[in-house]
Amino acid sequence: MGRRNRKNQFPGGLTGGLYKPLTEEKIEKIHKAAMKVFEDTGIEVNDERALKAFHEAGAIVDFDKKIVKAKEEWILEKISTAPEAVTLYGRDEKNNMVLDGYDVYIGTGGTATNALDLETGERKPSTLEDVQKAARLVDALENIHYFVISCFPNELEKENIDVNRFYAALRNTTKHVMGGVYTREGIENITKYAEEIAGGRDKLLEKPFLSFITCIMSPLVMDKDYTDLMIAAIESGLPLATPTAPMAGSTSPGSLAGTLVQMTVEALSGVLLTQIIDPGHPVLFSCVPTTSDLRTGAFCFGSIEMGMMNAACSQISRFYKLPNYTTAGVNESKIPDIQSGYESMATTLLCALSGCNYIHDAAGLIESGLSISYEQYVIDNDIIGMCMRAVKGIDVDENTLAVDVINDVGPAGNFLSHNHTIQNMQSEFFYNKVSDRKTRITWEEEGALDGTERARIIAKDILTNYKPNFIDKEIEEKILESTPGMVKKWLD
Repeated sequence: MGRRNRKNQFPGGLTGGLYKPLTEEKIEKIHKAAMKVFEDTGIEVNDERALKAFHEAGAIVDFDKKIVKAKEEWILEKISTAPEAVTLYGRDEKNNMVLDGYDVYIGTGGTATNALDLETGERKPSTLEDVQKAARLVDALENIHYFVISCFPNELEKENIDVNRFYAALRNTTKHVMGGVYTREGIENITKYAEEIAGGRDKLLEKPFLSFITCIMSPLVMDKDYTDLMIAAIESGLPLATPTAPMAGSTSPGSLAGTLVQMTVEALSGVLLTQIIDPGHPVLFSCVPTTSDLRTGAFCFGSIEMGMMNAACSQISRFYKLPNYTTAGVNESKIPDIQSGYESMATTLLCALSGCNYIHDAAGLIESGLSISYEQYVIDNDIIGMCMRAVKGIDVDENTLAVDVINDVGPAGNFLSHNHTIQNMQSEFFYNKVSDRKTRITWEEEGALDGTERARIIAKDILTNYKPNFIDKEIEEKILESTPGMVKKWLD
């Protein structure tokens, strides 16, 4: 493999919206219910600065109970300053993404604390090397549109995690990098070296190639530490996702609609604080609704209902004229296998067809997001490609109707060698890399490999031979010398 990504047959940015789990009437009902929760119950805000910001902006704040309430008119006014479209850039402009309308992009997520060894299949604590390998693999896999930092470097001290995770990602991919953060100092130092890479703060803010994630806790809580990190991320000027992860039947109501109501309140809370502190700041309506297996109490990332709720988020976010961050593709399987395939496909396809803008967690994650698998990245690359083919839909025009071609070939003819077939073979059909479409005899002669084994071979080839476009050496040396906590354990 060379330094460039392979050609993407069906790139990100195609327009979805074919699948609509909610009618307009249902969306309105969810909105009204969310506004009632905001007005009657509100959210708990455990950061003093955030409480003051809400109060000064006109919300109803009980400082003793740390509760913020608000009325519908005020909420809609405050979120109206948020951009209706957000552009997330790559270090290479071919990887830029415009999150607008029902345009679809699909990528990775995290943060897993384990990785499956590519040679043995053994589950082990993930390291900084795994961050680098995952980023490099994603850079080479053409259907994965961006890289959310997928795993946690367990060998590092907490104060050094942010700067090393982000740099490991940025160094190994030119696709947009997003990640969660752990310290305010980490956010500040990441922003500083990103400015060096971009050529200055103005250039970074003009074309931000990285963004941050800070979380809201369910039910209805803005945690002290996460909210402090949210404020630091807002101050960086970089795009922000503030995901909430209500779990139906556990940390949210045992109904899909009730979970969507609570999720709407929580997701809007992040948008509100962002816009109060910095009107116009690029922020995503960020949703990670999941379910519980009510027979056991187990957390379910791969349930079909999880896919349905995330698909609904695309409609709800557009009701508020906000781009969205959603979740799909994670599975409960412990290894890349049949279960990891069908669970990943089901939720990713629903979200893609619904027009979710930024579908994260959709590549590489297994075991409810606790582990990454290099084989799964390759498998999910095929799944994402298939989903984007479905999003593209069926073109109907003079060329594709092919009346002249049908007449030309005529009864009992063959279209295989016709120029029309050759001209349309790339635009009409998706070609999987992992799937085996050969005869059984050929499959047996080539070793009778199953899909996981074929994916493993592809992953090994990429990690052995593929070289990303690294950051300029002079800039890298300056960053490594000037940034506290850098460990300098980088793959060549």
